[in-house]
Amino acid sequence: MAQFDDIRTDVLDEYLQPHDWPWIIGYSGGKDSTLVVHLVFEMLMGLPPSDRKREVHVIGNDTLVESPLVINHLKESIGEIGEGADAFGLPMVTQVTCPAPDQSFWVNLIGRGYPTPKMGFRWCTDRMKIRPTSTYIKNQIGEAGRVVLLLGIRRAESSARAASAKRHDNGERLTPHTTMLGCMVYRPILELNTDSVWEFLAEHEPPWGGSHLDLINLYRNANGGECPVVTDTSDMPSCGTTSSRFGCWTCTVVTKDRSLEGFIDSGFGDFTPLLKFRDWLVSIRDDPRRRQGTRRNGQISFTKEGSPIPGPFTMKARIEILDELRKVEAETRMTLISDEEVDLIQEIWATDIAFHADMGSLQSLNQCRDGAMA
Repeated sequence: MAQFDDIRTDVLDEYLQPHDWPWIIGYSGGKDSTLVVHLVFEMLMGLPPSDRKREVHVIGNDTLVESPLVINHLKESIGEIGEGADAFGLPMVTQVTCPAPDQSFWVNLIGRGYPTPKMGFRWCTDRMKIRPTSTYIKNQIGEAGRVVLLLGIRRAESSARAASAKRHDNGERLTPHTTMLGCMVYRPILELNTDSVWEFLAEHEPPWGGSHLDLINLYRNANGGECPVVTDTSDMPSCGTTSSRFGCWTCTVVTKDRSLEGFIDSGFGDFTPLLKFRDWLVSIRDDPRRRQGTRRNGQISFTKEGSPIPGPFTMKARIEILDELRKVEAETRMTLISDEEVDLIQEIWATDIAFHADMGSLQSLNQCRDGAMA
């Protein structure tokens, strides 16, 4: 394919530029990022060791609530990439990032009572995807001064992707990252269409060994696509859209989790309790009986029209959610929440109970004072 020959030439030319900025490949485990890693790995193998001067980092992200099949594929594939790189003596580092323990989905939802994410209030993407990946990249910038971030973004992926690509076009191969100083973005497969990606992966075995068959089957079973690596809030619409993407099994941004449904329909019936629990989270989100009247700081917020905005989940609702989650764990025999997260949740609960007790005492004191003054 002439188009792939051009991409290979471009990737090689950029790698051999007279600077030593390390490359960082955002790897989701999906088709596009897999293709980027494939092409870079292949390019490194074709170079003599003396020319492999630039380090290449392949970083994935585990939100800790990924669909089980998806995260298993990500970890297994990135492990295979790392083993292959070691075997061939390539300057490649693999890493899977995770959200900080106190910023995990369950700590925010069950601990702090954050209502489940939806369009317009997607607190999850920043805390669970952007921050962990950005922290890793910034650490590399701190060491090297500058990095090149390779992303498997394609115009043909969606209208949103096409619009995002157009906004960042500057006529150069590398474009400055919108929020990270010292990070240059390189999009080597920007002009490929989806059929070309699949054809390449089906016809070429990964240079690190094995095959792309597991990846192809993953898409076939999920009937969807991956939630890509996100390093900027301007890319957030790609996470949690109406398309059939696979990602977090807890995602409540989409109306229906068609990818999880696809896995179940393909024979993975063990995931049925996960889907039911996710649907239940959606159903209780706006239940006024389960929401506090004030925000976590005790203040009341209002819409532009003057209507009060519900606060976080009540303590009773948070306990209810944790109990239901434990039931799903027992039914599926999966570990869905860590002991560390449970400990953090209990610490937050203890603080919240003490805070509201103090607020109640202060309110009572003010009422007594106001009564005495009257």
